[in-house]
Amino acid sequence: MKQQKITILAGLLLLLAACDSPAGTVENTEVATKKVLQSQNEVIMYKSPTCECCTGWAEHLRHAGFKVVENKREDMATVKSEYGVPDKLASCHTALIGGYIIEGHVPAVDVERLLKERPNVAGLTAPGMPMKSPGMQAVGQKPRGYDVLSFTKNGQTNVFKHYE
Repeated sequence: MKQQKITILAGLLLLLAACDSPAGTVENTEVATKKVLQSQNEVIMYKSPTCECCTGWAEHLRHAGFKVVENKREDMATVKSEYGVPDKLASCHTALIGGYIIEGHVPAVDVERLLKERPNVAGLTAPGMPMKSPGMQAVGQKPRGYDVLSFTKNGQTNVFKHYE
């Protein structure tokens, strides 16, 4: 929630600055919008210092064009609590992007869809550690055998994408 408010505020400030500029509001608004959208590719990820599958997931996102900053933390339960990830939806790492929470091994294509569609949810999760998910299997293999769920702040879930 806090991250989403910051992202929205930053976007509004950029748009207001563009509209105030004497160089032309349409062009400056487009530039400001592009800057906000560029920030949608920046992922802040919290992970255990020893978790290699999390590093694999970060690499998966980087290959898809995201900028990933890895923060190694010993207190992952605190991180999940701080961002409102229910225990039943938890995985090994927690990431933030564009005002959303991404919990666990969610494929990059689902993160891209989330950012494009902007549904009214807290984020996406791949609960647990699905064996055929990005970071848990060989690079380049397609995800299989699990669901990516969207979740709300109160823990309600819906299937966002089913992987056969």
